[in-house]
Amino acid sequence: MGFALSDLQLTSPAFTQGEMIPARHTGEGEDLSPQLSWTQAPAGTRSLAVICHDPDAPLVSVRGSYGFVHWVLYNIPGTETGLPEGVTDFTAGKNDFGKMGYGGPMPPPGHGLHHYFFWLLALRHAPQLPQGLTQMDLLKRIEPSLIGMNRLVGTYIRN
Repeated sequence: MGFALSDLQLTSPAFTQGEMIPARHTGEGEDLSPQLSWTQAPAGTRSLAVICHDPDAPLVSVRGSYGFVHWVLYNIPGTETGLPEGVTDFTAGKNDFGKMGYGGPMPPPGHGLHHYFFWLLALRHAPQLPQGLTQMDLLKRIEPSLIGMNRLVGTYIRN
């Protein structure tokens, strides 16, 4: 299938599409991952993964990736329909802060409005991937199994 949007729907009670992410879910607040819920997972979904990426961060890595990765979470069973706020279950990957798990929005002061893409990826297999994968490592490993994906985009500005 490749990386294309599907009918999968991703929502959060913390913010809606294009809205400001509450400070509670940022590096200026409690730095808790927001609650997420989803519906319409493709038939045959056996595993899910979540990535939060800020493409507005003015960073390009030596690997050619751009932006800033705030969260990589995977090995989520396909039977799940959401994640609670501050989730600690499942398998954490490495974010661009150099840490495991969620690291909330915290753009440089005065850098303007940033967009945070919370991606939900549905997989036809249930791989048992090791802890600590980066976004790029995860995407390389799961691409052949990807059967659906969609995103919820929130914003944040730091003055």
